[in-house]
Amino acid sequence: MSPLRVLVCPQEFKGSLTATDAAEALASGIRTALHDVQLQTLPLADGGPGTVDACLAAGNGTRVVATVAGPLGDPVQATYALFEDGGPQPLAVIESAAACGLVLVPSGQRDPGRASTFGVGELIAHAASRGARRIVIGVGGSGSNDGGAGAAQALGLYLRDAGGTELPRGGVALERLARIDQRSASTALAGVELRVAVDVTNSLLGAAGATAIYGPQKGVRDWEAPALDRALARWARRIEQDLHMSLATQTGAGAGGGLPVGLLAAARAAGANAAVESGAALVADAVGLREAIQAADLVVTGEGSLDEQTGYGKTVAYVAELAVELGRPCLAVAGHVGGRPAGVADAEASMPLGVTTEQAMALGAPPLRDAAERLVRRWAERA
Repeated sequence: MSPLRVLVCPQEFKGSLTATDAAEALASGIRTALHDVQLQTLPLADGGPGTVDACLAAGNGTRVVATVAGPLGDPVQATYALFEDGGPQPLAVIESAAACGLVLVPSGQRDPGRASTFGVGELIAHAASRGARRIVIGVGGSGSNDGGAGAAQALGLYLRDAGGTELPRGGVALERLARIDQRSASTALAGVELRVAVDVTNSLLGAAGATAIYGPQKGVRDWEAPALDRALARWARRIEQDLHMSLATQTGAGAGGGLPVGLLAAARAAGANAAVESGAALVADAVGLREAIQAADLVVTGEGSLDEQTGYGKTVAYVAELAVELGRPCLAVAGHVGGRPAGVADAEASMPLGVTTEQAMALGAPPLRDAAERLVRRWAERA
């Protein structure tokens, strides 16, 4: 009898394990549960942290380091991937979190009203200066809520108040936006194709928008949320009036604190092509996920938390959808399980009882390994 072929394809467990480390921990638990098993590990990402690593693992690229503005303006060393051997149009893969990530701001200093994506625009310009003509920007994991206004400013758009003064960086300042001046739109984007890889499907505004759903984890307090949402609404209206683009209700526009909105606006002003796409799908295509699922008998995936956000376009939901399409059972391990997306046959929490989230994250791989063992044993008994 042939060994059971198991594909292990998690994304990172944020703040605890990289996707590669998580895959190894899950694989170890599966080996304990199923002695006659053939394992393939395939670390994944959805446009957030780990996207660059996943793409570099799948292709022959180079890590490039650039000094850019961090979320609160302090300089940071940000890394992206450059693939120059793919023909006449070199490809760059950028994680916006490298420039404006939540992890770059200590919890006591989080100021989402002032945090900016300016450094993301600088990274894009840097990649274009290195010859990249196709640029993938993963927007997950951001600590910003400025609708991508900072990135647009870095790429040449002037955002002016009623007196003609350039607005300071940050989302709150957009409440005073009176005019978008595109006369100095960056030539860096000339001839460049932007693919904005989103990890969620939320729109920019409202009850399911960037501020309402993801603002609290970035430090947005209840009394701040209405002002930030009004500021983003004003930004969207000015883009519609000055650049003739309607972006407020676009699927995925609320990802990364609304970063896709600013990127699409900057691209339009520069005459460049840009589109919003599923980050999970982009990475899956790059690493050959469909083929790997077809070759497997069982798929085991995972992320830090399975909850209502998972179904908005996270990796686990995409893996499960693809597994269902290809007729393969899919299981998931997460630190916390608050629900299961469609297609996940069973799930197991790795967080031990009586342990806080911070304590569980510090425990690293062992709880994940044990959870995978419990989950796969249970599945095997029922199969």
